[in-house]
Amino acid sequence: MTIISLLLLASLLPHLTFTAHVNVGIVNGKEAKPHSRPYMVSLQINGHHNCCGFLVSDEFVLTAAHCQKKNEILTAVVGAHDLKKMTEGSVRIRVKSYHQHPDYNRDTNLNDIMLLRLQEKVKLSQMFEPISLMNNKKDIKPGTACSVAGWGKLKFKGSASDRLMEANVEIMKNTQCKNKWKGRKYSVSKMMCVFGCGGSCKGDSGGPLICGDTAVGVTSFGDANVCNSPEHPNVYTKISAYLKWIRKIIIIKKNVK
Repeated sequence: MTIISLLLLASLLPHLTFTAHVNVGIVNGKEAKPHSRPYMVSLQINGHHNCCGFLVSDEFVLTAAHCQKKNEILTAVVGAHDLKKMTEGSVRIRVKSYHQHPDYNRDTNLNDIMLLRLQEKVKLSQMFEPISLMNNKKDIKPGTACSVAGWGKLKFKGSASDRLMEANVEIMKNTQCKNKWKGRKYSVSKMMCVFGCGGSCKGDSGGPLICGDTAVGVTSFGDANVCNSPEHPNVYTKISAYLKWIRKIIIIKKNVK
């Protein structure tokens, strides 16, 4: 009888594990070590977290184009871990200018990428440090271990996290992702998908997809009804497709006071 019970439990484990991973967040992640990701930025509206972003230089933040709200001014909180603790050394800097990709399409989320120029330069240190960007257009091998981070919701209908959360993910095959997103314009050359027990949720938009110590993607969109859905995996804007545009904006703006 005991053997039968153990066999039954073993047969149920995959289903129990899967159920536990749905709608939990980031989702089903863990709290990041404080200040272990010195490039992370909380983009806020009227003091409330709205989106994530990440430092790519001492005065530019990379994020998603859909994070720009009409007539709303964003403030970048740099060097934070717990957004409720204002004494941990983080700094608040207003955004000076917004640079949405000129071909951004809000309906399809194609070209969902934006650069923000801060009103003042960040004094780089262990708490404030840009992250390197992927510098070639080669696709990352499917199955590669990467990570995501953010202050987004911990579950779909839950509250956002005050503390920076992170989760491990793996790169998905482009063809597999395209098939998962049938009916939506998924661009193999400009988008990429990941899968994992944990992943991005609402409020994590604009944050980085990181492989090794390099940012390879920008959190763009996922299932409208479930966080970290296995049926509709989270999609990221592929940074390598926009390197020329990113460099052009940064170089031009650095020469303009």
